[in-house]
Amino acid sequence: MRLNTAESRLSEADYLEGERDGQLRHELIDGVAYAMTGASDKHNKIAVNLTFQLMAALRKKGSGCFPYSMDMKVKVQNDFYYPDVMVVCDRQDHESDYYKTHPVVIVEVLSPGTRRIDKTLKRQAYQSLESLQEYVLVEQDKAEIEVFTRQSGWQAAYYYLGDTIHFESIDASISVEDIYYQVDNDDVLAFIQQKQQS
Repeated sequence: MRLNTAESRLSEADYLEGERDGQLRHELIDGVAYAMTGASDKHNKIAVNLTFQLMAALRKKGSGCFPYSMDMKVKVQNDFYYPDVMVVCDRQDHESDYYKTHPVVIVEVLSPGTRRIDKTLKRQAYQSLESLQEYVLVEQDKAEIEVFTRQSGWQAAYYYLGDTIHFESIDASISVEDIYYQVDNDDVLAFIQQKQQS
């Protein structure tokens, strides 16, 4: 999802009103709105797979946590972002029907146009949220997932096909294979072929 710069700075109220009424989604960073363009097939499949797997795991545990996918904003100080997936567990996080302020897990699916922003600006912003425990970056074109945890001092751990990621903050485990279900990239296709041959 490529970001395109708007011309003028917006107040929070004007931004939120525009998002409710508008056809396009925008992220608001330092008062500037950035239009978000459409995501690829791989990007959508990964986000949907993750949301589905998280929903199934959370529902089974009856934890009260809930996963949101792509259309729910997160507010970080005075900025607003659209994470690809986030999990909110705080029942008090009902300041608005249009954004959340206390996610425990945030996931971004990396694309060429957003990779640098997801790895730098968004990572720093998200990690400033006291509630956040895990920040996850998912590659589209290869099967690689990078997980940063508060518990590790925001050090990265890498996961690949055949691995299972355990989200400590919500006590849920999801296999990398399930995250890449029906995603056509070279790593996934090779993994499937190897499984069929064994």
